[in-house]
Amino acid sequence: MTLTPDIRLTPSFAPAPISIDLLQSVLEELYAQYRSLQSGKIADYIPELAKMNPDWFSICVTTVDGQQFGVGDREQQFTIQSISKVFVHGLALEDHGRDRVLAKVGVEPTGDAFNAIVLDEQSKRPYNPMVNAGAIATTSLIKGNGATDRLNRMLTMFQRYIGHEPYIDMPTFMSERTTGHRNRAMAHLMLNFGMIDEKIDEALDLYFQQCSLLVDCRDLATMAATLANRGKNPLTGVQAVPACYVRDILSVMYTCGMYNFAGEWAYKVGLPAKSGVSGGIIVVVPDRLGIAVFSPLLDARGNSARGVRVCEELSQRFGLHLFECVMPGSPFGKDAIS
Repeated sequence: MTLTPDIRLTPSFAPAPISIDLLQSVLEELYAQYRSLQSGKIADYIPELAKMNPDWFSICVTTVDGQQFGVGDREQQFTIQSISKVFVHGLALEDHGRDRVLAKVGVEPTGDAFNAIVLDEQSKRPYNPMVNAGAIATTSLIKGNGATDRLNRMLTMFQRYIGHEPYIDMPTFMSERTTGHRNRAMAHLMLNFGMIDEKIDEALDLYFQQCSLLVDCRDLATMAATLANRGKNPLTGVQAVPACYVRDILSVMYTCGMYNFAGEWAYKVGLPAKSGVSGGIIVVVPDRLGIAVFSPLLDARGNSARGVRVCEELSQRFGLHLFECVMPGSPFGKDAIS
């Protein structure tokens, strides 16, 4: 086919700038739109989580230049749960490097639920760091001179991302420790296949502690923005993780962060993300901003029902999908600025 010289068919993948003035009003609009959504249920397999208020709901954004926006219950604390897996994976990479971590934990999406007892017996690895088995194996890699030192190193890492001293919610930790039989079974199965060492109780305690870290929606948006800012906290200027590992973290978030919803999420939202059963979702828009949504009502896959809807809307309105393809001169989305 011969093209005439004045016809351009080369698309542009360069992101359009977001209207900061528009952003706050869109967050307020989405908060009002989805506040009445009551579909889903609170996770009750961890007794402490069953006490959460189903009406809690907040949306927060932190940009890579340190601007913050938000609506709803922004100061309501909750436990980070599986969102912690993203950052502990980063610490394991920092401790051991890409090749060593990959040798112990794979990066393949499973298509199964986050707590599925499924292992790659051929490679002798859990499938990825975002499912429970892989997260336990990743946590077991964290360096330290004993359990207390490893916990302190992990808390220091989280402080770099959040920007203030973090705390563990002890009732949730004890609740998870007491009822986490499925996770304990995974650990023993991985020990059987030589995937982790014999210090099962120490690794599990650290895993339950990381999931019991207290955060609010603003904290999560800052943590997401730190990854968007190539590992540097945009509020404090502290490098939370070496920039060279941000690629690894975001890649696994993109393919595995939303469990057995990861494919549809990638198709509709198109951004690295991670959810947790307390109702949090973080989303990273590289080089631009971090998004966090908190609402404890979960859909059938264990993701925040309101959170998924909000993120789909934000991606569509601002043209945030990583593969958004627009002809030169065309705007992304109806609310973006070209």
